[in-house]
Amino acid sequence: MTDLAFTPAPLKRRLLAEFTGTASLVTVVVGSGIAASMHSPNDVGLQLLENSTATVLGLAVLILVFGPVSGAHFNPAVSAADWLLGRRHGTGLTGVDVAAYTIAQIAGSVAGAMLANIMFARELVQIATNHRTTNGHLVGEVVATAGLIAVIFALARTGRATYSAAAVGAYIGAAYWFTSSTSFANPAVTLGRMFSDTFAGIAPASTLGFIAAQVLGALIGLNLIAILYPHATTADNVVVPHTVTAD
Repeated sequence: MTDLAFTPAPLKRRLLAEFTGTASLVTVVVGSGIAASMHSPNDVGLQLLENSTATVLGLAVLILVFGPVSGAHFNPAVSAADWLLGRRHGTGLTGVDVAAYTIAQIAGSVAGAMLANIMFARELVQIATNHRTTNGHLVGEVVATAGLIAVIFALARTGRATYSAAAVGAYIGAAYWFTSSTSFANPAVTLGRMFSDTFAGIAPASTLGFIAAQVLGALIGLNLIAILYPHATTADNVVVPHTVTAD
């Protein structure tokens, strides 16, 4: 008989969800970028539309599939923010969980890029040559990440985390177009996209700046949420509530 007690899913299961979900997300991003370049070689705007549409739909579905197990973070910035906001009240991820989530997310991201390469008959491992090093790109990453963190934790702190699949997908889709960086907003995905020399790739020389901008953006987003919702204590169960009933 099932009682009313709730406990988090075992860490191994959550890590598998984070690895698989992040790998699938990067496969969607890189694979749709390759396909867009093949089908619309002379129209960059159309390539971006195709890439962003696939990402929006894929991300929303992946959040619904993996969210009930791990929260569908797929992003070290989200996992670290969950820990930071929850540590005062003992909610959210632990420090050990964040480290484990981050490793799983980075490994999944690299695996996802390689899978996309294989599907489109490219070399398994490529090093991207697409440089994204302008100040505008970095500002775009600050804005994109701050907005993403604000969206996720505004929903979590107001009991609306179940809307995250639609809201996060919609935000990322919009940010593809209103930010100059096309909204990576994710350190793990940034590292994974180094390994595919495609429309969606990012050169290694650009990654450090992008990740620094993402960290800054995450801190800005967190401070905004702390100001807007100063009395809220809920920090766990983001992006999607992920507890299992105890038998």
